[in-house]
Amino acid sequence: MTLTEILPAIRQLPALDKIRLIRILAEELDLEENIFPFEPYKIYYLPTPYNAFGAGKALMDAMRAADSPSTWSNAV
Repeated sequence: MTLTEILPAIRQLPALDKIRLIRILAEELDLEENIFPFEPYKIYYLPTPYNAFGAGKALMDAMRAADSPSTWSNAV
């Protein structure tokens, strides 16, 4: 059975049963070995916002544009 086959049934479960399912799956994963996709002692480079000096300004400009009254009329 594939994930796409069981997802519709899972989505119909009540919230309490979904939480129970999460716990069951987490316990099973806890018992399994080698579930980590990373290799030991290997260096993984991750992009960060450090030294991206234009990123802050671009974010601020986007936030100001989203707050401007001209965008309110477009959303309505």
